[in-house]
Amino acid sequence: MSALEGRIVLVTGGARGVGKALAQACHQAGARLVIADILEDQGRATAAELQARFIPLDLADPGSIAEAAADIARQEGALHGLVNNAAIATGIGGPEFDAIEIDTWDRVMRVNVRGTWLMTRACAPMLAASGSGRVVNLASDTALWGAPRLLAYVASKGAVIAMTRSLAREMGPRGIGVTAIAPGILRNEATAYVPPERHQLYEKGRAAPGAMLPEDIAPTVVFLLTQGALAVTGQVLPVNNGFVFT
Repeated sequence: MSALEGRIVLVTGGARGVGKALAQACHQAGARLVIADILEDQGRATAAELQARFIPLDLADPGSIAEAAADIARQEGALHGLVNNAAIATGIGGPEFDAIEIDTWDRVMRVNVRGTWLMTRACAPMLAASGSGRVVNLASDTALWGAPRLLAYVASKGAVIAMTRSLAREMGPRGIGVTAIAPGILRNEATAYVPPERHQLYEKGRAAPGAMLPEDIAPTVVFLLTQGALAVTGQVLPVNNGFVFT
């Protein structure tokens, strides 16, 4: 049997990039997929490719989050896994901490932190009803080593790590496991703007040197969505070829 056979999994931000790679891995593992994204055209195309269902989602809008969860309850009737991948990650780096615009800070926190919380809250009843619900949050190892000139993003991913630990304790009695992965920088279209020296810093500094692709982190996410992953609830796994150890 495939690892996720018979399990319904929601991947937010699954239209492209890292989210699409995670959705592909879940599909290959036998999951019944729902993809949610603000990018409707790309999301529908990815969903068609993976025999999944697409729903529009704007993590900055609590009403959109509530409607997405209600849509899954109506159409799927259950949910076994939630991958909180959607986030603002591009176009926010560069300025030092004292030059970040307040509107930028608020937008990043609204989506990356509040959106992750609200999505988890909206899906929690279905995850609990499944008897083996799993939440996987996408954090970042920038929050583990303190990457400079990216403070809003780093702070938001640090908050995701803290939420993961607290949610694991609150949701564990409901049979729901909550974990996070903290990838390093990946080579894909979303990181094309990153200066070459930052890519080189990571790629030379890893215990297993070299570039990483979104597909390299996907097997870990698939495992964390399985029933057996409850044993590691509350943990944050740096999936980064050994750039940061915990």
